[in-house]
Amino acid sequence: MQPVFCDFVEQRYFKVFANRDYLTANELTIKTAFATILFNDVWYMMDSETPLERRFADLTLLIRSDFRHLPLYDFIIEFKYLKLSDVNLSGAELKKLSITELEALKPVKAKLKESKLQLLDYQSGLEEKSDDELKLQLISVVAVGFDRVVWRTVSKP
Repeated sequence: MQPVFCDFVEQRYFKVFANRDYLTANELTIKTAFATILFNDVWYMMDSETPLERRFADLTLLIRSDFRHLPLYDFIIEFKYLKLSDVNLSGAELKKLSITELEALKPVKAKLKESKLQLLDYQSGLEEKSDDELKLQLISVVAVGFDRVVWRTVSKP
């Protein structure tokens, strides 16, 4: 996932949401937005809420066996959502922050940490469950309202 992708989500995709949409916004809203953009059922088997040892990975994209020879990655993506009130900032204030400043917000840090732990757990479960040798990329995505998106690639320590 490139910064350009998240910029696209922030600048184009989230623009369709109105203030009334905040009433029911959650991680599912963000996952659905990303899934519609990332959807590719030719190269990938896409699954939402993949069961992994009594837990559920938000979104998995696993390379179809016919395409395992291609330089593609398998993905597990974990989505987190923070309300504007969680960070005590308005959408306009959020837009002024750099990515570094956004990541430094305590609630964002906490969601990234929570997501990382989940992803590492999901990785172990998926590798045990899979017959294929996976080329996994673990990605944590934190949306703050419909204004900003932070993402991080996670790797084993």
